[in-house]
Amino acid sequence: MMMMNMKQHLPLLSISILFFIIFSTNILLTTGQSFPSNGKPPENETIYKISKQLCWGCIGESLQFLYAHNLVRAAKWELPLLWDFQLERYARWWAGKRKADCELKHSFPEDDFKLGENIYWGSGSSWTPTDAVGTWAGEEKYYHYPTNECDEGQMCGHYTQIVWKTTRRIGCARVVCDDGDVFMTCNYDPPGNYVGEKPY
Repeated sequence: MMMMNMKQHLPLLSISILFFIIFSTNILLTTGQSFPSNGKPPENETIYKISKQLCWGCIGESLQFLYAHNLVRAAKWELPLLWDFQLERYARWWAGKRKADCELKHSFPEDDFKLGENIYWGSGSSWTPTDAVGTWAGEEKYYHYPTNECDEGQMCGHYTQIVWKTTRRIGCARVVCDDGDVFMTCNYDPPGNYVGEKPY
């Protein structure tokens, strides 16, 4: 009889937890100021002062990005990442800049990364955060832990950034570009992929 009562209450408990997560996230998303109107990229040193207005529909995407990342990290016994709204604001700013051309381009100049950053492009508008993280995580097969190297001619840095041992925070964004394709970007702090260091 006790088991039956527990089963009857599980859906209600799940809904209550989901409501709490959405409500809490919604409060945090409404704080802050809007983007600078001049369209110029922010200085790296003031990156965390960037803000945005409330983005309806972003909560579900945020949860997808976070859940997919933490599944990959759990496989290597790494601590789960925390969602960082300042990193999300930065990612959303950069995704907004890519909306017109959908160019697969990093937000930082080459060799001047202040944050970790993974970027993704998909043809058509149906690509999801789970697809992007799955593509990055799929590079695991090209990574060799003993030598700390990728297979020749292959990339594995997106994967190693996801599982990097000292990375603690993440913020991501997805945009459907003017041509109907999708651009996604995730930023990580502290960044990973330091030369000569292993990810875990």
